[in-house]
Amino acid sequence: MKTCDIKGIIVPILTPLNNDEAQTVNHEELRKQVDRLIEGGVDGIFPFGTNGEGYILSFDEKVAVLKTVIDAVHGRVPVVAGTGCISTYETIQLTKKAEELGADCVSIITPSFALASQHELYMHYSEIAKHTELPIILYNIPARTGNKILPETVHALCKDVENIVGAKDSSGDIENLKAYIAATKDIDKKTYILAGNDGAILTCLKEGGVGGIAGRANIYPHTISSIYDKFCAGDLEGAQAAQDAVTSIQRVFKFGNPNTVIKKAVAMLGYNVGDNRRPFNYLCEEGVEELKKVLAENEAKGLN
Repeated sequence: MKTCDIKGIIVPILTPLNNDEAQTVNHEELRKQVDRLIEGGVDGIFPFGTNGEGYILSFDEKVAVLKTVIDAVHGRVPVVAGTGCISTYETIQLTKKAEELGADCVSIITPSFALASQHELYMHYSEIAKHTELPIILYNIPARTGNKILPETVHALCKDVENIVGAKDSSGDIENLKAYIAATKDIDKKTYILAGNDGAILTCLKEGGVGGIAGRANIYPHTISSIYDKFCAGDLEGAQAAQDAVTSIQRVFKFGNPNTVIKKAVAMLGYNVGDNRRPFNYLCEEGVEELKKVLAENEAKGLN
């Protein structure tokens, strides 16, 4: 098994799109975003997280994006590739391709739409693991997929399968996040539990997790990264202040998909990332105005 020390703030990098009919991937801007985020202090790059729109990119587009990201990162931080698809077979194929291209780790979201039993999820993940040497981080986001990985399933997979090494919890349920940490802390290998909700990063760290996969790091990489840096330095007050500083963007989420809000925010900061792929890209005028207000407030505070 290959190893990868997953920790800190990992950013589910946006996939910049051109303003053409097909909304093709803007690889030049993707490279610029990789550099910007690493210079901002992030500890890892995660292509095809929810904010990277992996749910709507084709297999070939994902391969092309992975090639660009891995080349642009050039070993400076780990690349955690999101390779989850609905079927076990397609997930295996994308995971094998990610390994071939040089990813350091993969994060695999649960299958979506059809309801899966815990037994089916166990078999899905354990079968995928047979086909790669890369470490695997499970990805729980039941509000989007309809399938929740229970803490006991996380425990069983991490205990039984050598290269399944942890989980990202985006459930929004702090108790579930704590249960993941408790379920894996006594396993006889290094495990990694990450907060998938930006507001839970510091809680995750205090409870014994290793960090967070933070969509808002696309907007404020330095500020979000400082949550982890200050925590590690023993500055809990500073870490809490950094955690609190990025909550204001949540005011805009009631107006549209959080993915859309975050991408529009990055575009408003002057980066050529384009819109989300249609149809998931609408933010009403009231939402746009509120977003402008939040960005101006945060600029005045020095967030970056």
